[in-house]
Amino acid sequence: MTVLSQERIAADLSTPLSIGSAFRFPLQSRESRREVLWGAALLVLLPGVGWLLNMGHRIVMVHRMQQGQSAWPAWRDYRGLLRHGLMTLGGMLYYYAPGFALAYLSRAFGSTVLAWLAGILLLIATIAIPGFMSHYCREFDPAEIYDPFRALRRCIQGGPAYWQAWSIALSALAISFSGLLALGVGFLVTSVWFWQVAGFSFASVFTQRFGLDSRSRGT
Repeated sequence: MTVLSQERIAADLSTPLSIGSAFRFPLQSRESRREVLWGAALLVLLPGVGWLLNMGHRIVMVHRMQQGQSAWPAWRDYRGLLRHGLMTLGGMLYYYAPGFALAYLSRAFGSTVLAWLAGILLLIATIAIPGFMSHYCREFDPAEIYDPFRALRRCIQGGPAYWQAWSIALSALAISFSGLLALGVGFLVTSVWFWQVAGFSFASVFTQRFGLDSRSRGT
């Protein structure tokens, strides 16, 4: 393969976001494919913890790209990966907590109104969560996580590109269920692939929109 063709298939945060570049990102090199397979293995070897490690792995991949480095290798410093996974999981729970609380109350009191409000809050939380992920990746600053209004504002500022990222992520999610055809084992691989596609898509939008990479910062 020529250097030109290698450059053509490479996808990073400066690549214009498309379904092709996003789907290709986790599979574009031998090293990236190895990391997908290892992520799938960890889901089996370390139930629960493996999911957190995969979350941290995606955080570090985006961080490396924002610093002008290759996304891989990112399976290093497992303690750090676990810390990033726990940090971002905490943020997700924080965003979802009001909706879950209302859902509990709606069930306890049999209130349809509270059920609708809970659904709206959970939907808003889902929309807002990508608004802190890429900014946290830049400097690993926890303060970027626990401000849901700022995160939601960033998502709104992302404009059509943000919703394009969602369409790509949902398409990848649908495709990932094809892994169930391989006796369920394939789903471990396709689920890791899906999460990396989603992470890349949102990171691409926010890094380009808010200048989170080293080139935009002039470093």
